[in-house]
Amino acid sequence: MGKLLDRYIHRKVVERWRRAVQNLPTATVPQLRQQRDDARKLRYKLESVINEADARLAKPLIGSNQFAKPLGTDWCNRPDLWRMPLSRPGVASAPRRAPLDPQVTLFHDCPLAEIGMRQTRNKRDNDLAAFGLAVEVFGFAGSFLSLSVALPSEASQGLTKQHLMRVDSVIMPDHPLEVFARLNIQHGPNIEQVLRKLDMASTSHSVDFDLAHLPLNERRVEKIWLDLIFEDPRMNRVMIRDLTFCRHHRADL
Repeated sequence: MGKLLDRYIHRKVVERWRRAVQNLPTATVPQLRQQRDDARKLRYKLESVINEADARLAKPLIGSNQFAKPLGTDWCNRPDLWRMPLSRPGVASAPRRAPLDPQVTLFHDCPLAEIGMRQTRNKRDNDLAAFGLAVEVFGFAGSFLSLSVALPSEASQGLTKQHLMRVDSVIMPDHPLEVFARLNIQHGPNIEQVLRKLDMASTSHSVDFDLAHLPLNERRVEKIWLDLIFEDPRMNRVMIRDLTFCRHHRADL
């Protein structure tokens, strides 16, 4: 009976507001004032319900860590920026070192304060990550602009030269742009780097970093991070809709 009564009351409330809309032209000033106050209180409750429902029902789901992984993957990760909402969603007039969260930092040497970045909600049907990152550049007089993404400590544990590190990204610039991905591995006092150029003919990019040829001290690997380097980014807006990492073993020959 409770549900029947709730539906009955709901219909009566809707009917009351329908009549109020119809009678607006002839309503007195005191009636308008009271209806306005009631409508504002109701609007706050309705918008709270709508916003919460939109956040929970929107696809992809917040916190999703689902993505394709190569055979033999023993570690994978999607950084938090592409999974969860940030407490500070953006930076305007980014300084030369501009952290967005503990994992993601923007670096540049441009003297102009015309660089901004902002976390956005992904809503396309083919998006797998809940959020994306928009980097907007207007005037640019520097020599480099890069986005540094630190990998969790788990990526270093058990890392060997038999591993391949795969990076998958969805990058969509407004105008043609060259993008490089550089994997950095710190072991002891040394840092090894592998640089790969992304094929920007498509929006989805997958690169494998082969560690076999690196003079890597496997027992002293301390830190791994990725740099996305943007060449000549002036007057451009770059959307990074997804970024994922996978560590997998090289196939046996």
